[in-house]
Amino acid sequence: APVIDRDLKRSLGQMIHGVQVVGAVHEGTVRAYTSHWVTQVSFEEPIVMASVSPRHDTHPVMVAAGAFAVSMLAADQIEAGQYFSYPGRRFRRVATELVEVVDAAWAVVPGAIAWLGGEVVDGVTGRYDHDLCFARVVATGPGRLKEPPLLYSSRRGWRATGDPAREPGTSIRDRLLARIP
Repeated sequence: APVIDRDLKRSLGQMIHGVQVVGAVHEGTVRAYTSHWVTQVSFEEPIVMASVSPRHDTHPVMVAAGAFAVSMLAADQIEAGQYFSYPGRRFRRVATELVEVVDAAWAVVPGAIAWLGGEVVDGVTGRYDHDLCFARVVATGPGRLKEPPLLYSSRRGWRATGDPAREPGTSIRDRLLARIP
């Protein structure tokens, strides 16, 4: 496998992302993993993409189910984020207090900001060390939508969303548009 240059790795580590738990359920088996590589990929359709290692025990469950759920964690859910960040083989059970199955189809973290349930519609497999799974969102559970999200950066670690980046009442967009002749 190629080795990433040290400076490039440190630069990539500056990226900060929301933290999600991706879960799947198939024939009674429930598996989940922590990710910060889930994203919305379309404005016109509710499509999300999750990146999953084929070596993780959640991968075959996602493939068999043809579906997965994404729980967006709140800043006070570091325990769930940390628990599911370890390879599943290290645990003999899934912590039932940290995951629940909704409608027999969606493995979600209770108390999350929100969760999305998606049916896999496309993917990229075998090309990278992680497979990319694209899913159409067909179910959702809004939770604590006003809570600050949990964030993660490999260089900065776990973080809570901070204060707004602009002053109240200030419109940077309006200021920029005023510059157009």
